[in-house]
Amino acid sequence: MASDVDTAPLVGRAELVQTVRSALLGDGAHGQTAAVFLTGESGVGKTRLLGEIGDRLREQGAVVLTGSCLDIGDASPLHPLLQALRRFDADLSTRARTSSAVRGLLQMFADETAGPDGAGALLERVSRGLHLIAEGRPLVLILDDLQWVDRSTRQLLLYLLAGLGDLQLSVLAAVRAESLQGAHPLRRVLTELRRLRTVRVLDLAPLGRADTEELAAAVVGRTLAAEAAEQVWQRSGGNPFVIEELARDLRDGRDGLSETLREIFLDRVDALPQHAHAVVHAVAAGVEPVQHWLLAQVLRLPEDELIDAARAAVAHRLLVGADDGYRLRHRLVAEVLAHELLPAERSGLHRRYAEALTAAPGELHQARLAHHWRLAGEPARALPAAVAAAQEAERLHGYAEAHRHWSAALQLAADPGPLTVDRVELLENAAEAAHHCGEHARALALLEELAALRGGEPSCALHIRRARYLAAAGRSALAEEEYQRALKAADCSPRDRAAAAARLAELLLHLGRYADAGERAREALALAENVEGSATEVVLASSALGFSDACLEDPDAGLAVMRDALDTAERAGQPEDVACAYLHLAELLTGPLNILEEGVVVARRGAERVAELGLGRTWGTRLLAIAINGLFRVGQWAEAEKVVAAALRHRPSGADAVELLLARCRLSVGYGDIEAAGRDLDAVATLLAGGGARHVIPLLTLRSGLAMWEGRHDVARLAVQRGLTESRSDDVMILSALVWHGLRAEAEAHASRTVDVDPTAVRRLRDVADRVARKSTGAARPVRSVVEGFLALCAAEVSRLDGSDPELWAVSAAEWDRRNHPYPAAYSRLRQAEALLARRSRVATAGKLLREAYHVAQGLGAVPLTSEIRELAGRARVSLEEREPNGATRGAPTDASDDELAALTAREREVLALVAEGLTNKEIGQRLFISERTIGVHVSHIFDKLQVRTRVQASAIQLRNHRG
Repeated sequence: MASDVDTAPLVGRAELVQTVRSALLGDGAHGQTAAVFLTGESGVGKTRLLGEIGDRLREQGAVVLTGSCLDIGDASPLHPLLQALRRFDADLSTRARTSSAVRGLLQMFADETAGPDGAGALLERVSRGLHLIAEGRPLVLILDDLQWVDRSTRQLLLYLLAGLGDLQLSVLAAVRAESLQGAHPLRRVLTELRRLRTVRVLDLAPLGRADTEELAAAVVGRTLAAEAAEQVWQRSGGNPFVIEELARDLRDGRDGLSETLREIFLDRVDALPQHAHAVVHAVAAGVEPVQHWLLAQVLRLPEDELIDAARAAVAHRLLVGADDGYRLRHRLVAEVLAHELLPAERSGLHRRYAEALTAAPGELHQARLAHHWRLAGEPARALPAAVAAAQEAERLHGYAEAHRHWSAALQLAADPGPLTVDRVELLENAAEAAHHCGEHARALALLEELAALRGGEPSCALHIRRARYLAAAGRSALAEEEYQRALKAADCSPRDRAAAAARLAELLLHLGRYADAGERAREALALAENVEGSATEVVLASSALGFSDACLEDPDAGLAVMRDALDTAERAGQPEDVACAYLHLAELLTGPLNILEEGVVVARRGAERVAELGLGRTWGTRLLAIAINGLFRVGQWAEAEKVVAAALRHRPSGADAVELLLARCRLSVGYGDIEAAGRDLDAVATLLAGGGARHVIPLLTLRSGLAMWEGRHDVARLAVQRGLTESRSDDVMILSALVWHGLRAEAEAHASRTVDVDPTAVRRLRDVADRVARKSTGAARPVRSVVEGFLALCAAEVSRLDGSDPELWAVSAAEWDRRNHPYPAAYSRLRQAEALLARRSRVATAGKLLREAYHVAQGLGAVPLTSEIRELAGRARVSLEEREPNGATRGAPTDASDDELAALTAREREVLALVAEGLTNKEIGQRLFISERTIGVHVSHIFDKLQVRTRVQASAIQLRNHRG
């Protein structure tokens, strides 16, 4: 069929096209040589991009010469340049003078003979000839398939880009990444060229999920159904050529692969020698990587023939060989070859794999055995291997793998043959593995199947297990009910009763009900005294009791209890116990006790430890969320972003995802990334089915803060009012933070005059603040200290309703300085300055306060706060730059060598460095594991601080400050 590749739109590359155009012909490239090398896998769209960019450059008035390299080694020196000149000469639109220069250069090549002046003189003459062709216009040389470049062209590129000739030109070239293996000569050339400031090497990544769907929809002519879009994404891997072919299959109603793709891959396989053909078929049927010894057993070829065959498959770019074995370069090959074998051939190949693995000396490869016996049509032999693989994975704390193997065992048990299968045991193990690896919905579904299989009234143990799974899924209210049922169950043994009480204590702790948690913890410890081997119950109850005591009574005693609980957990070696002890210790340090630096260290160390124990996706994510919150409070926002990126790699779900999303949302609200914050809050609200005050109050507090930055003070008020209904929490800190947001919303409404102040809401908030103050008097001193900071903010916000009191704001700033919380301290200074300026008193003091707040807000990257400080300073005509006694501006550059990047945060410097490399926001986000939207916010901050309007201008400043 005729190909319509050229009719498909160029998707997901607009920013890259602009970046390359700016690099080649922008302000930074004016008057000097410049080059961009695009690398990427076959089919990723390099040739299409060269054509698109070439057209744009011609529109800008550049002379564009386009050539392609041939896969014939050095047989044709300077072939791509000669081809480009001939194409250019054939263009009837070229001017007579230009045509004369082109033909003169072509004639020079025709007349060239070896002489004493050597290659250097040839390169010089080529440079002069190209100079005549350019006639003062920008000259761009575009080269495709540079991986096949001849030696003479390589030398020419080095000569021209190093500025050795008298020609100013730009080069745009595409390189097939997989070809640059081993000692490929182009690797050395690119290494040399990278040292030049005006040379960039950009990797052309596959398209992302959204762009893949857009391209496929454009080819099909309609939006794809979710299932079809998922299939295109999974099979194509974002490769545009493959996307277009798969989309055409969908459009034309063809099942499977298109004939184009199938024939491309089959032609490559069929071109292999006979034994190499067999090697590729065997690797496609195997579990990658396929070790060499295993391949030898399956194919039964002599060693020399096997090595030659494998070498041929690698040379044809169908296989990749590594120390651990062989892999297909593209998984579509396996899909294509699966239809080329008869069923008997396929099952025979899998049988040979299984027999070879069974006969291999040493430890059996149970997971592979289960896979191959199943596909060989032997479920009775696959089932024991699947069970053994699951047990082995659990022994190594690989719960995700264990879940997969238990699920496979459940499927195989449907047809066990002569084997006797205990399906109840399989369901129990599969549910527990799903719970441990964070598949909470799956765990609950398996548990329901187990309950139905057993029949009758649920046992106490089943209630406890269901409660654990519900709590992990974020459904706290239902979990509490299940624990209560377990404690009332007639069959509840002393061990079960101790376990239910201990786990209920831990749940109550998460809900912020510290007094109730302490009571249940004491009950659990008393029950555990009479139960042998109750280390888990002791650890859980001790952690809850220590946390409760530290918050409500004696911080030192409570902290000691929790450290002892961690030691007990480590000695017992149960992964969940260790994780729970680390979690509560880190929570206590970063929260009520306000020992932030140590708390962050404990949280990150705990995350590393539980990851070793296979609980990184669940408990590890929660610990990292605690670290993020601690880093946020001490003002290390850039470091907190890095921790967010690390946590996101776990792909958490349930309550684990809630903790992380709330932590990330705090950063987004602080940064002013309204869209990202709103998205996270909506996700949390969806996940929080039956959640308690511990999550609901922070959710509503953040929603209120976000609404205030948006100027929606009525929405902020409603969020706070909803939060005040969560009255069962003993966590006076989160309540005091909520009350502050409520009073601030009323003060903002008063100041903006967009919404009337609600006197009833103010009265209720002041009553709650008084109640929190009274309640905190019975709390431990560190808890009272943090609450006092929020109450100071509350008192100061109330004063804004009737003439803001600068002294109250000074008290608030001092409170937060003492606690090392820079953000609320900077906010307080802004309001103190605002109050002083409103009274037209101590203007100099107000200016100093604004400068201090501005410095902190800029360092954090807090855009909304920075903007408000600037706005107030502008109205009051206050300079935000500090002046030295000699009149110079502190921190301002006094000469060109000073660092112009001083105003940027550490994260903003990272982003700017990648902008200067020519990366798009999406690519920077992928590199730094941050959302594209957040990168956009950082770039906006950078432009604002550097007072530039384009990426090229920002990149120029970056390069100017990092020469050498």
